[in-house]
Amino acid sequence: MTEVKGASIERTLTRPPKDLVAALIFGPDQGLVRERAETLIQSIVPDLKDPFLIADLDDGVLTADPARLFDEAAAIAMLGGRRVVRVRGAGNSLAKLFEEFLDEPAGDALIVVEGGDLSKSAAIRRVFEAAYNAASIACYGDTARDLPDVVRSALKAEGLAITPDALDYAASRLGSDRGVTRRELEKLALYAHGQKQVTLDDVRAVLGDEAEVRSEEALDAAGEGELKRLDVALERLWLAASSPVGMVRMAMSHFQKLALARAEMDKGETADGAMRKLRPPVHFMRQASFKLQLNNWDSPRLADALDLLLETEALCKTTGVTPETVTARALFNIAALARQGRR
Repeated sequence: MTEVKGASIERTLTRPPKDLVAALIFGPDQGLVRERAETLIQSIVPDLKDPFLIADLDDGVLTADPARLFDEAAAIAMLGGRRVVRVRGAGNSLAKLFEEFLDEPAGDALIVVEGGDLSKSAAIRRVFEAAYNAASIACYGDTARDLPDVVRSALKAEGLAITPDALDYAASRLGSDRGVTRRELEKLALYAHGQKQVTLDDVRAVLGDEAEVRSEEALDAAGEGELKRLDVALERLWLAASSPVGMVRMAMSHFQKLALARAEMDKGETADGAMRKLRPPVHFMRQASFKLQLNNWDSPRLADALDLLLETEALCKTTGVTPETVTARALFNIAALARQGRR
């Protein structure tokens, strides 16, 4: 087998081929890695906590005792049935071990291996993709196209529909990690228990921090040099009694992220590559704006913006000028710096 993609993923997870000995499930979305690994395990062993049919190992255990993989795979279940060996946190240090195992498998257990964000050249990934009896499945964050289906499906399982505007809003607040998405949707379903339909008010109550959304709008406007958008966003923030000091701190976090990514670009990385290295990742709904800002700013001007924000926090706390005025002036100055870099 090679890397399993698209519609074949669900089929492989729920009805694994008879000749499948091991599967490597990996990627930046660790929530989705875990979810898919458990779906595959449950196709063999319904109870994820069954100690007789599931051996739970990790990278460290197998590095210290490589023979453990062969022993667990060959072990016979006390009460009968096919066993699963689950290996968490696998990295390139185990590539040679899995190459040997896949050449001469022991027993009939299914080996389910969970890895991190592995590049195409990663040794362990190459081993699985070259073996005829193994599969590799990549797990990337849900896209804007995928998320509405994830939301609808999760709520439908709880007997709930969702209005179009609520669906759009929910999709805009989720997506960086499937595990986080699932937990948030569980909270939403619990909140709406007893209703037939989830509304926009329900979603805002559970998922929405409207002040945060407004703050992000203001920061993106400042970072892009959009003065009119910034003016409107700030007016909404002050009408909602948002904290100016909190806004300055969010701005510092935002421009520090820009500075880190810009430094990677100065070393030759692409904007997309630099963004992928950021933790926590940029929310997918803001990625287009963040990329635009990256291309507009250079490292010296970002350093100036951060210095200005540090001064602004001090001014908010020590002068008689209203904090809203000080904060707004700083963000408009930053927007002016952004306009200098427009191409």
